[in-house]
Amino acid sequence: MHEHAARARWLRETLHAHAYRYYVLHAPIISDAEYDRLYHELVALEEAYPELRTLDSPTQRVGSDLSEELAKVAHPVAILSLSNCFSVEELQRWEERNRRLLAEGVTLSYVLEPKLDGLSVVLTYLNGVLTTAATRGNGEQGDDVTANIRTIPSVPLRVPVTPDAPPAPPRLVVRGEVLILKEAFARLNEAQVARGLPPYVNARNTASGSLKQKDARITAQRPLTAYVYDVVDGDGLTLDNEWDSLAYLRALGFLVVPNAALYPSLDALAAELPRWERDRHALPFEVDGVVIKVNDWAQRRELGVVGKDPRGATAYKFPAEEAVTQLLDVQVNVGRTGKVTPTAVLAPVFVSGVTVSNASLHNYDLIAQMDIRKGDRVVVKRSGEVIPYVVGALIEARDGSEMPITPPTHCPYCGTPLERPQGAVDLFCPNVRCPERVYRGLEFFVSRAAMDIEGMGAQTIKQLIAAGLVADEADIFTLRPEHFEGLEGFAEKKTQNLLNAIAAAKARPLPQLLAALGIDGVGAVVANTLVQQVGTLDVLLELAARTKHAEVAFAAAARPLLELPAENEDAQKAQARLRDPLVELAPRFLDAQDSEKRLARLLKPLLAQVPAFDLAPLHATLLNLTEAARPLLSVSGLGAVLTRSIVAWFADDRNRTLLAKMRAAGVQMQPSQPAPVGGALAGLTFVLTGTMSVPRDQLEALIVAHGGKVSGSVSKKTSYVVVGEAAGSKLDKALALGVPTISEAELRQKIGDV
Repeated sequence: MHEHAARARWLRETLHAHAYRYYVLHAPIISDAEYDRLYHELVALEEAYPELRTLDSPTQRVGSDLSEELAKVAHPVAILSLSNCFSVEELQRWEERNRRLLAEGVTLSYVLEPKLDGLSVVLTYLNGVLTTAATRGNGEQGDDVTANIRTIPSVPLRVPVTPDAPPAPPRLVVRGEVLILKEAFARLNEAQVARGLPPYVNARNTASGSLKQKDARITAQRPLTAYVYDVVDGDGLTLDNEWDSLAYLRALGFLVVPNAALYPSLDALAAELPRWERDRHALPFEVDGVVIKVNDWAQRRELGVVGKDPRGATAYKFPAEEAVTQLLDVQVNVGRTGKVTPTAVLAPVFVSGVTVSNASLHNYDLIAQMDIRKGDRVVVKRSGEVIPYVVGALIEARDGSEMPITPPTHCPYCGTPLERPQGAVDLFCPNVRCPERVYRGLEFFVSRAAMDIEGMGAQTIKQLIAAGLVADEADIFTLRPEHFEGLEGFAEKKTQNLLNAIAAAKARPLPQLLAALGIDGVGAVVANTLVQQVGTLDVLLELAARTKHAEVAFAAAARPLLELPAENEDAQKAQARLRDPLVELAPRFLDAQDSEKRLARLLKPLLAQVPAFDLAPLHATLLNLTEAARPLLSVSGLGAVLTRSIVAWFADDRNRTLLAKMRAAGVQMQPSQPAPVGGALAGLTFVLTGTMSVPRDQLEALIVAHGGKVSGSVSKKTSYVVVGEAAGSKLDKALALGVPTISEAELRQKIGDV
């Protein structure tokens, strides 16, 4: 018992300290999920041992966000918080408890709303005019933020907003949430970084701090939005359920919480929770769950309140996507392209359903801008992405022992000096023979997303490299049974299974091989497009060689102009065009009239410095380059930057040798277009996002086989976006453009493949 009492005392003290940092100082040093975990541990202790419950326990009051610096406003009724449920089973127990308090056989319907992650506010309207705005505070009274609320464009100063709306009652009190939308928060942080300031760590605290400014002019500069979701009190209202109240608030002109839904039963609601959790990233604001309310107000009044929570409503929390932990170290990773990525080594923390001990730090410029240091407590996010990343550091939690993070100067794997291309934010290891680059390239090549060689995982690749059996991708196809003799873990059956998988990989379609080669920017969609519109691998090799030769000739002709001292910014731009003619010049001259005069205009700042320069040879080499690259530059959706990347890869002698070795080893390199099996998708263009039940290239091939097209980007011309698990920004863009979204199952239904 002494041990339980000591733990309860520690929990009370810890929760009080964190509540003060969160609500008053607006500088938390733990995540919401971590606070909830501690709070629920205290609740469980007090339920098991009621004698441990004290008057000052955080469980005995509504949380407070009161500020000592602002005037106070008394609420007309208690503004309560909500209980939490973390599973469908907990929701079912919540309903069972409620049913015991209601008449037998009563029907319960529910309204579900996204749980907004902002600052709760209470707005009072007298005769339709906004007179008072206050934060939730301690539930009984809140901070007066009327002047600041008036600066938020989405808050109507008078209701109704339109003359055809229902009249406002003499007194109306509503509750809402002030927050910053995702896009607005990103723009706010871009502006912070541009001013040389560290970015804000999260939108919720930024919104709270903005709303509680003493000077409303500062609040007006912040991109705040306010959603209204509840009628708290009013005179003469005849509403009797939650669903109708939302419609009433919308009619008055309030920005009502979007995506609300009415469900006839808890079972029907629970069946939709996975979809809500999956689609949360498509919402324009951050959410950490959904709010579930008994729809009928009479039933809610009958259910009453327990402690600080209304029984007729609860919050269903999604697995936390943010957590706070300590940054122990920074590991330098080198990818297959040579790109250097700093990776955070973290004290293990549970976030979004998994234990995370490593997270991306993006690049060293961002580390400096965010002022992240070794030893910092950092916010880690994993919002549907496969790789978690560090959002920022909690500077308030520093004790002085933290150490700055400095970029490396040499590759940690091969010792080569690192390079930073002009205009790039990333460092690169330029050594194509770097052992880590070789390993990462092979790891990608055999992966399911590339050549899909089953049984050849990371450990096997390391063994083969260490044994000197594999130095590049082509060597994989030359492996024989005797090569595996003596390798740990390779019995006869395992060896044969792997060799069978390698043999099967030799017959992969040409687009799959192209996507597996690791060419910058060439994924499954681009690879398919290249094969469809350009043709064979031999044609690609010939185009690349011819274009590279034309580039070299152009560079020689342009050398006198490139060696000139650039006298002004216009001259610098002209030289930049000459240095990158495949991107900056050739696309402009595909069908240009009076091309020599046009070239003279583009290079005028340089030609003014050398009036005697003969432009004709340079013009001739540019036309030669344009014609050489025309087949690639004319590929739909390819673009000049991708063309440059493709030319560079296929013109490189090492890569040409690699392909020759693969051909000699029996790798299929001729296109084998599947014959169309139907026209169910004719005239339709699809974009795929997220993880599907099969490799994405298989789904793309299925679409093409039934007459459809696959694109890599969403536009207004896109017919459908096919959404899988952990969908990314393509889903966001589809929703923004109004492009229809369907699931993989719905796609298969369209073609009868069910």
